[in-house]
Amino acid sequence: MTERTLPQQPAPAGAGQWVLLSYRLPREPSTPRITVWRKLKRLGVAQIGDGLIALPADARTREHIDWIAEEITDFGGTATVWLAQPGSTAQERQLAQSMAEARTVEYEQVIAQAEQARTLGEDERQRTWRRLRAELRRIHRRDYFPPPARHAAETAVNSLQSTRKRTEEST
Repeated sequence: MTERTLPQQPAPAGAGQWVLLSYRLPREPSTPRITVWRKLKRLGVAQIGDGLIALPADARTREHIDWIAEEITDFGGTATVWLAQPGSTAQERQLAQSMAEARTVEYEQVIAQAEQARTLGEDERQRTWRRLRAELRRIHRRDYFPPPARHAAETAVNSLQSTRKRTEEST
């Protein structure tokens, strides 16, 4: 019997490694599906198709995806983890752009909340500042391709603290 080998094709120039998770969960009960989707959403995954998600590959994302894959099988589903490269640099850019756009929406919500908080009293503004700083940390953890809105959101939240310092200095 002769051994067959697959032809080796070089990776597209500039294409990075991605970790993919292909999974299926039973429709009922729905709690496991919801639990898994919330965890994936917290990671900031790109949904490529039904039951197929992707993240840029590094040790942290690979570990998280492996944990979720194990959880899926514990729930009675099937899960396969893949390491892959997009077929073209354009496909990778499109994937990264969709992830950046999702983070932009989140940053714009933070900016709007920070703007609204400027009119609040000192105590409420401080509570909002702390909450928005925590929200920015959560968004940063899933922000693999930082959009320009990231800096704007940080500035808007920091301005709430600056308002407090200016108020204290003027009294």
